[in-house]
Amino acid sequence: MSLRIAIQGIKGSNHHQVAKDCFGDDIELVECLSFDVLVDKLLSNEADQGVMAIENSIAGSIIPNYALVNHNNLHIIGEYYLNIHHHLMVLKGQWIEDIEEVSSHPMALLQCKEYFRQFPHIKLVEDMDTAETAKRIQEQNLKQVAAIAPKVAAELYGLDIVASDIQTIKNNATRFIIVKTKNKVLPEAEISKASVRFITDHKRGSLAAVLNVMSDCRLNLTKIQSLPVIETPWKYAFFVDVTFAKYADFSKAKSLLDIMAEDFKVLGEYKNVRQ
Repeated sequence: MSLRIAIQGIKGSNHHQVAKDCFGDDIELVECLSFDVLVDKLLSNEADQGVMAIENSIAGSIIPNYALVNHNNLHIIGEYYLNIHHHLMVLKGQWIEDIEEVSSHPMALLQCKEYFRQFPHIKLVEDMDTAETAKRIQEQNLKQVAAIAPKVAAELYGLDIVASDIQTIKNNATRFIIVKTKNKVLPEAEISKASVRFITDHKRGSLAAVLNVMSDCRLNLTKIQSLPVIETPWKYAFFVDVTFAKYADFSKAKSLLDIMAEDFKVLGEYKNVRQ
């Protein structure tokens, strides 16, 4: 039985590309038009694992996804970095001069907005997914409409690419996490990165004390993201990614942080792919 992989988007999307890169072609793709639906598919056992974008090197964190992972007790079992290439595609026979409207995911539009300054007449429209727009152009034979999507979407849906690599910053990458409802236990020797969440009190230096413990335990902090604690106004939870050479160092830090911080929680222990 093929592994069922839930992705945000459809075939031809960046999430689809990550699923292929991580799991190969012999998978059953579970297409979801939102991250909330992706989580629901995992919780209802309609998917075995999920691919979820978590941050982009240009646009920053996809903040709602941190809350989705935490509130639904998902486990991060891996990560993947994908270099993002945005291409402008249209129906065959259409040209860039014919375009009146460009539709794509808000993140893609944001990453390409400088390109469209030279075309002030073109209307930029936010949509649910990059590849979904490309598919709709094909199915509805839409003229004067273009999509911003990965190259594979043009191949899948028979569109022409009229402009390649239109993202503002060419060195553009997105970090994806692989999530599931149950932890995948790796041998300690293979674990070199972890994602944790905790809350600190309002005493002066509380966060600094936690970060000092991480440093003393030889952990390298690669990401810190704060998020409001909805139930308690003006209180914040911190989501932190750390890397380490020895699992014993992280294990020691866990013991200390469990005492020092409020609601300390390990969201995932996995392999650091950027060593």
